[in-house]
Amino acid sequence: MKSNRMSRIFWLLIAALALLGQISTASAQPQAQIPTVDIPTVTGTPSGAMAIVLPGEQDQINVRSGPGTTGYDIVGILVTSQSVPALGRSVGGDWVQIAYPGAENGVAWVYSPLVELTAPVPIVEPPPTPTPRTTPTIDPTLAAQFLVEIQPTRLPTYTAPPPVSQPTFFANSGRTSPVGRLPMGMVIVTMMVVGAFGVLISLLRGR
Repeated sequence: MKSNRMSRIFWLLIAALALLGQISTASAQPQAQIPTVDIPTVTGTPSGAMAIVLPGEQDQINVRSGPGTTGYDIVGILVTSQSVPALGRSVGGDWVQIAYPGAENGVAWVYSPLVELTAPVPIVEPPPTPTPRTTPTIDPTLAAQFLVEIQPTRLPTYTAPPPVSQPTFFANSGRTSPVGRLPMGMVIVTMMVVGAFGVLISLLRGR
């Protein structure tokens, strides 16, 4: 009895495993429908006219915001052999309008002698010249408040010194005594004579 029950449980497990295997196989198969019409293929070749940069003395050319060098800023560059979609040309044909994502509205201009067009393009209206930038003006009243008047430096004045008085010496022929302005030699001789007389008188008195 016990063996019959075990065998039933065994066969039930096998049947459950088989059912689970069928369910997983069915879910793994892709549910796709085979298309009955042709699917268009996407190619990388753009349609329309293209502007190709010609080789020249420079490896790159300027891309401007308008058809001219005056009043229109440079918004980018193109290198040699680079191609971009051409949208139109100026009235004289000197400039070509191209699609350029880096410019305003995605449109810019290049000089036509520097590029080659793969197909004719229509004439388009050029953009208006940008308004020139205003030059800031200086308020003279406000500027006068910051002006500092520098006084001129006065140089020191030079005063001439008074004249130096130099003593004048006169040359004398001989020395003179203070008394009577007598010659010094005569005074000495006189004193010697007086002294000699004094000695002589002393000798005479001593006898």
